[in-house]
Amino acid sequence: MPHTGFKFFQEHERSNWVRLRTLMVLRWFAIAGQSAAIFVAVRFYDIEIAVGLAALAITTAVVANLVSYYVYPENKRLSENQATLWLVFDIVQLSILLYLTGGLNNPFAMLVLAPVTIAATVLHLRNTIFLGLTAMVLITIISTYNLPLVNADGVALTLPLLFQFGFWIALLISLVFLALYARQVTTEMHAMGEALVATQLALSREQKLTDLGGVVAAAAHELGTPLATIKLVSSELKEELQDHPELLEDAELIRDQADRCRDILHSMGRAGKDDLHLRQAPIETLVREAAEPHLGRGKSVHFDVAPQDDANLTQPIVQRRPEVIHGLRNLIQNAVDFSKSIVTVDVTWSNDAINIKISDDGPGFPQSVIGRIGDPYVRRRRLSEDGARRPGYEGMGLGLFIAKTLLERSGAKLTFSNSRRHGHASWTGHATGGAVIEATWPREVLQDSTQATGTALGQNQPIPIWP
Repeated sequence: MPHTGFKFFQEHERSNWVRLRTLMVLRWFAIAGQSAAIFVAVRFYDIEIAVGLAALAITTAVVANLVSYYVYPENKRLSENQATLWLVFDIVQLSILLYLTGGLNNPFAMLVLAPVTIAATVLHLRNTIFLGLTAMVLITIISTYNLPLVNADGVALTLPLLFQFGFWIALLISLVFLALYARQVTTEMHAMGEALVATQLALSREQKLTDLGGVVAAAAHELGTPLATIKLVSSELKEELQDHPELLEDAELIRDQADRCRDILHSMGRAGKDDLHLRQAPIETLVREAAEPHLGRGKSVHFDVAPQDDANLTQPIVQRRPEVIHGLRNLIQNAVDFSKSIVTVDVTWSNDAINIKISDDGPGFPQSVIGRIGDPYVRRRRLSEDGARRPGYEGMGLGLFIAKTLLERSGAKLTFSNSRRHGHASWTGHATGGAVIEATWPREVLQDSTQATGTALGQNQPIPIWP
């Protein structure tokens, strides 16, 4: 599947994702929480805290928010470096507050995880690592050096050393785990989003090409009659102008140009007319249309078309849906790309279902990814072998994802497996032969309704012109 026209999710594209307003709102919540915690601790629990210094640290965050509010517009999006500095400020400010309020003896120390988790979702890996290391260093420092919390009786509120050590270890582990988890989930979300956009663009392109072919063919059909009239009249003029050579030459030119227009429209209209008869086709015709671009690529594509149960069962007439054609075309392209010499397309049907099986004599799907086929951006492939078969191919799995998504939306159920027809079983007992992809539709979903009901097609409708 060519990648032209799609901007794919890559590591270096994690920039300008977060609005400044979003982080400002989060900081206001943090400021309110910090102020409330200090007020409750001092007012209701009589805990001695360096309130002046703590208030100064909170005021610093307030000033930073106010400056950002008045300097930058509300729709400001932070660059990579700006977001990094913003989150570093939050980590340092929170660490200072924790230093003034007991260090790791303060149960709110776990809030230091928040900025690193945010960084993992929006920043480059190197910036996330930098923020994570910064947080680890500051956590380690305040675990040893801090101003203790003292109650009204003058007793320092401290955890046992073993508990402090355990809390320190738990914070470090949680910081790494949450960052990795948030990053992985965010990466998969955006990869899926980009792939779905690619799918929509592919379907839109296929639909536009189908409509464009119909428009051209309809024009050829409509212009056929006037061109035939021009040709007939020019032929009669030629006979009547035999004694006027200067006019005879013009009549011959008119006839020649009419023939030229006919040939041009004929070649442009080969894609088919916007005729209701052409919006449906036998299932074999649909499959052959999908495979047509890949029939001349040096590999033999063999079609087996037969009913499953009853030899007299009529071949179903199905709707020529662009998503089905495009999806099957992608699957056949992959089979041709990775086959050694032969690709087999089996088309079968029964009273209840229509089944299309595409198999090849290539190496088959790698066992490491066979359970993830159809996910976008699957990179773990046999790079040396696949690269030789498809030069410049990155092995991201986007083509299979688009095909799977389009076909499943049309009502198909897809299965991916390997065949032993051309290979052998590995030590695990799994087949290692050519790849096999099978798509099955309920017959009523894919079959054209006019065939099932026997109703007339009706009048042809005007084609909507795409802008």
